[in-house]
Amino acid sequence: MITIHTKTIHYVKWGNAILLAFLLASWINIFLIQPYVVSGSSMEPTLTGEDLLDTDKVGDRIIVFKSAYTLGNIPEYGEMVIIDSRVNYIRTFKDQIFDSPFLSLFADKREKGNIWIKRVIGEAGDTIEFNNGNIYRNGELLVEDYIKEEMNVTNDVFVIPDNHVFVMGDNRNNSSDSRAIGPIPIENLVGKVVLRFYPFDRINLL
Repeated sequence: MITIHTKTIHYVKWGNAILLAFLLASWINIFLIQPYVVSGSSMEPTLTGEDLLDTDKVGDRIIVFKSAYTLGNIPEYGEMVIIDSRVNYIRTFKDQIFDSPFLSLFADKREKGNIWIKRVIGEAGDTIEFNNGNIYRNGELLVEDYIKEEMNVTNDVFVIPDNHVFVMGDNRNNSSDSRAIGPIPIENLVGKVVLRFYPFDRINLL
């Protein structure tokens, strides 16, 4: 009886330790940092995305700081961000929880493909103009050495409303972004991309 009782206590202690570790990891994943796998080609050449049709093409692994834009903080020009592309959808705490790839396993019928990685081009109050393949922000030509190639885009003008940002992919000719869905509400910013940790030969701060 003593042996059984001792083993039971031992198992309970281990169970509590595992539960505590799970809760701590989940809290970190929800509120602080979260790893993502880049998918698709919209951020090339800066980031390489995995291709489901090409198993030899491995997507970059990145770390996202999820609390970067809380308490009134806004992104700076040029920062790479993770967004929820459902611009007309009001995000809730539940969405924040199930953004986690692991915790999303416990959710039913989660919408797929709404989480994008893009670069901030415009902020609230800015006028973004596309003219003959160039981008002008408040009348000033943007010089962007990170884009993949010369942009083919229809001439257009966007005025960014309060509490929104304008985002684009670096692969301008193969990116769904604010040109299609409009400016992104600040509350739809999931986090800031801070680090690429894989492939190991390309580890760097972003």
